Amino acid sequence: MQAPGAGSASVVSLVLLWLLGLPWTWSAAAALGVYVGGGGWRFLRIVCKTARRDLFGLFVLIRVRLELRRHQRARHTIPRIFQVVARQQPDRVALVDAGSDVCWTFAQLDAYSNAVANLFCQLGFTSGDVVAIFLEGRLEFVGLWLGLAKVGVEAALLNVNLRREPLTFCLGTSGAKALIFGGELAAAVAEVSGQLGKSLLKFCSGEVGPEGILPDTQLLDPLLKEASTAPLAQPPDKGMDDRLFYIYTSGTTGLPKAAIVVHSRYYRIAAFSHHAYSMQVTDVLYDCLPLYHSAGNIMGVGQCLIYGLTVVLRKKFSASRFWDDCVKYNCTVVQYIGEICRYLLKQPVREAEGRHRVRLALGNGLRPAIWEEFTERFGVRQIGEFYGATECNCGIANMDGKVGSCGFNSRILPHVYPIRLVKVNEDTMELLRDAQGLCIPCQAGEPGLLVGQINQQDPLRRFDGYISESATSKKIAHSVFRKGDSAYLSGDVLVMDELGYMYFRDRGGDTFRWRGENVSTTEVESVLSRLLGQTDVAVYGVAVPGVEGKAGMAAIADPHGQLSPDALYQELQKVLAPYARPIFLRLLPQVDTTGTFKIQKTRLQHEGFDPRQTSDRLFFLDLKQGHYLPLDQGVYTRICSGAFAL
Repeated sequence: MQAPGAGSASVVSLVLLWLLGLPWTWSAAAALGVYVGGGGWRFLRIVCKTARRDLFGLFVLIRVRLELRRHQRARHTIPRIFQVVARQQPDRVALVDAGSDVCWTFAQLDAYSNAVANLFCQLGFTSGDVVAIFLEGRLEFVGLWLGLAKVGVEAALLNVNLRREPLTFCLGTSGAKALIFGGELAAAVAEVSGQLGKSLLKFCSGEVGPEGILPDTQLLDPLLKEASTAPLAQPPDKGMDDRLFYIYTSGTTGLPKAAIVVHSRYYRIAAFSHHAYSMQVTDVLYDCLPLYHSAGNIMGVGQCLIYGLTVVLRKKFSASRFWDDCVKYNCTVVQYIGEICRYLLKQPVREAEGRHRVRLALGNGLRPAIWEEFTERFGVRQIGEFYGATECNCGIANMDGKVGSCGFNSRILPHVYPIRLVKVNEDTMELLRDAQGLCIPCQAGEPGLLVGQINQQDPLRRFDGYISESATSKKIAHSVFRKGDSAYLSGDVLVMDELGYMYFRDRGGDTFRWRGENVSTTEVESVLSRLLGQTDVAVYGVAVPGVEGKAGMAAIADPHGQLSPDALYQELQKVLAPYARPIFLRLLPQVDTTGTFKIQKTRLQHEGFDPRQTSDRLFFLDLKQGHYLPLDQGVYTRICSGAFAL
């Protein structure tokens, strides 16, 4: 980037002119001329355009690092940090449930979580045990995992959309000794209760439905009312590098994987967003994202637990109530995923849009096409678009409002934060290497896989992986930056411009994003293949005009034309979450495979669901009617024009 030839020539000229006896000012001016004339002007241009951005990013990085170092040395944990905040402002509102209008102060949240800690301590749970939480987003959700953490118990946060096999799998792999579920999810638990094992303790939180309490289940709320709300006499001996909880992520292969979240990772994610966007204790944050995901539970709720902000929770996003909630609770910061912004723009103009106090929208997935329209219509001054995954060590953030960018890496000091885009085979996502065996870095404008160098001694660069060691090893590559090093593989393809701004291009591997969820194609393929007698199936994501994310499409081998799409859909409703069910079907004589019997998806993805691209039978899932429609040119045109709800 710095044009090494120009830099070397300028240094040589400086020395020669100085030896000839010319004044140093003349020598320096001549050397600068040689540098600029030799191509160094490009670097100077980058410095002028990005120095302010990079200096602010460096300030944020240093501040977070210093805070983490202080907490590490003091053997602090997230519960201990929260208790300090609660003592400083006990009567300040900590959490608000927008659905019920119930508010908890910091003192009340502290007392509830203390009751949870004391109860589970009395029940014999000890540091390192695991308890699964299967609960919709409400105040108790935060109090439960926080209380468990106070006694050293690690919570496994289950996606509330999980049903049957995926739910059983996640519970089994977590090693949970107990399950806390909400009364609203009792039916889902009842479906799998026979497969959970008699040793698993079950607790029901909240109101019980008309079907009554499940067998072998205890009501949690009465037990908590009897428990002490005093702090534990002997807190567990844990530190910032110990495990806090688990968040399930689809990853790139297979069923959901439990990503390990240690205390320092929770702190890091919350702290970066806090300082990068200059949040203050007077801010009120609106969080309508799922609390079993890191965006809602760490980046959002973390502002409350670590920095003392008030956070307003709504268990499910509502486009019609969004701005009314912001006005009612005086919110200044909101969280989003790309779909949320699109849904809000589709709403008719309402009075509350002009009366809110929101200055910052924080999230990921906001399409460049609607970025400026969103800010102009709703008067939100700053978009805090970021890139990151629960387990990754290469998160980036857009701190200066560059439209369309999900973050940056300094072109001036690239090694301060060692992340990189490297070249991959676009079909297989395999790393490409040079003659020395190292990964090949991408130049500006070239798409590449985002990787982050691993250093387990550095809380900003460590990779804690998953409960599954094999899943962890698949996300690590060696000899990436230099011989013998290790790096985290994000699985995502980004592109960087000449100023260091990065833009999200595509989700690599075998995962795509739909309705705010990561969909594992291998999981869906496995389910479909099993239902169809091990038929060859290829599942992939396809872009739909005007719709955020990618809709699922399944190409199924049907050589005899006997498959009934509607009969298949009836079975899919029983075994797949709504967001994982394919929106499009393509029935073809055979599914192409490689010489090693890997499904080839590149051509299928390129052709998408356009009937002009293939003579195969295509079908579209009409969500309103609840069945698959034959996808002809007329249906295709209506889909592209937004006539169908997706």
